Amino acid sequence: MKEYLGKFSVRKMILMVADCFIIAVSALFADYILSLYGVNVSRAYLSIFMILSVVLSVGCLKSCGAYNKMWRYFSRKDYVCCAVGITIGTVLSTLAVIMLDVGQYLLLNLVQLYLALFGICMFRYLFKDAFITLTRTGREEAKVKRAMIIGAGQACKLILEEVEGTKRLPQYNLPFEPVCIIDDDPEKTGQFMHGVPIEGTSADIDRCVKEKNIELILFAIPSASEESRQRILEKCSKTELPIKVIPFIGDLLFENGEKKIISQIRDIRIEDLLGRDPIKIQDENIRNFIQGKVCMVTGGGGSIGSEIVRQISRNSPKQVIIVDIYENNAYEIQQELLMEHSRDLDLVVLIASVRDYYRMDSIFKEYRPDVVFHAAAHKHVPLMEVSPMEAIKNNIIGTFNMATLADAYHVEKFVMISTDKAVNPTNVMGASKRCCEMIVQYMSQQPGVSTEYVTTRFGNVLGSNGSVIPIFKKQIEQGKPITITHPDITRYFMSIPEATSLVLEAATMAHGGEIFVLDMGKPVKIVSLAENLIRMYGKKPYEDVEIRFIGLRPGEKITEELLMDEEGLAKTDNKLIFIGSQIKIDEKIFIEKLSTLKQAALTNNCEMAVSALHDMVPTFTTPEEYNSTHMKEGK
Repeated sequence: MKEYLGKFSVRKMILMVADCFIIAVSALFADYILSLYGVNVSRAYLSIFMILSVVLSVGCLKSCGAYNKMWRYFSRKDYVCCAVGITIGTVLSTLAVIMLDVGQYLLLNLVQLYLALFGICMFRYLFKDAFITLTRTGREEAKVKRAMIIGAGQACKLILEEVEGTKRLPQYNLPFEPVCIIDDDPEKTGQFMHGVPIEGTSADIDRCVKEKNIELILFAIPSASEESRQRILEKCSKTELPIKVIPFIGDLLFENGEKKIISQIRDIRIEDLLGRDPIKIQDENIRNFIQGKVCMVTGGGGSIGSEIVRQISRNSPKQVIIVDIYENNAYEIQQELLMEHSRDLDLVVLIASVRDYYRMDSIFKEYRPDVVFHAAAHKHVPLMEVSPMEAIKNNIIGTFNMATLADAYHVEKFVMISTDKAVNPTNVMGASKRCCEMIVQYMSQQPGVSTEYVTTRFGNVLGSNGSVIPIFKKQIEQGKPITITHPDITRYFMSIPEATSLVLEAATMAHGGEIFVLDMGKPVKIVSLAENLIRMYGKKPYEDVEIRFIGLRPGEKITEELLMDEEGLAKTDNKLIFIGSQIKIDEKIFIEKLSTLKQAALTNNCEMAVSALHDMVPTFTTPEEYNSTHMKEGK
């Protein structure tokens, strides 16, 4: 019974029958009222008028659109449509009985009009909630939420079609009920999609949420420009309601020709608010590059390294070698890949440190990698300020070991993962990564070298180990204040898949010595990121969740940069990826300084190591000097 009543065509027929009954009873009741005042209407007139009124009024109601949408969504203008339809139907009925010459009882017609209009409108108003309850009996556990859909395009159409199709099933169970649609095309306002009204533009989001008692927002404009996406999602986040988004159409999976979209709706993620388009990679280029090759990934258990491994594994490599010093991460990615690829993937997981030249030499000698992705590094700024020797040993010496072994064993391509903190560094970690970039460029400039060396440089990675987002989430979930170092601090952000995309595509483009830089749009204020994240949890910043400023950490910059002044930029085929120009490395001076730096680190002489690092990286400055300059400039 419930599934039968759930069909829109059946409910429309029920509404028509109910209207017929109300109109007929209104005629009879009008006759009764007139009889109380001594006005006696002939039975023939009453019968003919009642029949004509039922037929013509229902026809006019249909013509006025009274049955074109689910009447649970009726608004004021829909009641006006009912009034117009009943009035026209009554006028036509009156003209018809006059033409049939069976008498004239215009008072009866007028009273019947008022009664029918009142009855039809009240039926819709009073029984709306009762009908919804009837059709949902037994489904309370589903907790169906009243949903607003943003965007009246193809994605919205697919959602509504799937909602209608699902309701025809014997036991349907939808997590939401579309109540209204918002679209920034003002010409669409007042129209309907599958019976759901388009109530206004994005400027009306807050009003509609309150008027319609909205409990959930669906963002259904996957093709929106990033500027529009950010603007609308920020408005949605201020409603403090749960927000879900439709993935990009190209990311949707339609199996066996069935366009199922509801199961692919996902929660809004913080990267949806970054304000730029996601980076796109050429899958065919990646496959052609990886297919049939032995690929080694150092730091393969880390955030970036593990994603590189995942994407490599999907492109038919000959063999994948994961090298990591942290056994727990290495074990986790190993088990994940074994479950996903079973026996189709030749996977080797080795516990080893890139610091150990002889251990790494034995690995190169045994497995002979064609491509090396060097992601192993210490990256936590405050920790490396306290232990600078470890950053030098792991990042710099480790990179030099890997780069020289890549040349010795004729690796085709060597891809080193860098960071925006390497640009005009103010901390040991950033300076060590700048030194790593210099090592890669030094190796690429050696005569007779066959390996193509490349560096990829990008900003903070959302969701990576040590990223601010997981920390903020923990603080919110535990009911603690969000801690931010400075109200003006800004950072460039990208997602883990984007970072990996850059690494893989850079590998396909590389010819040796390049530094690939991602155009990451505008830097994001950390405090704005925290506020948006709090709203995504349905809470109010500064009221439900405190934001506390604790001061800059050792070595921390107010702002980050992606490019040094002398590097310049060159375009690539990917509009979001640029190439920084090579800087000539003086071989003799470079090796002397590198040797001094290595010795200082190996003797664990902290002061000497930092001094040698400053000498090695001329752009290495103090955070105090850098921050004071950039704050004066208003950056």
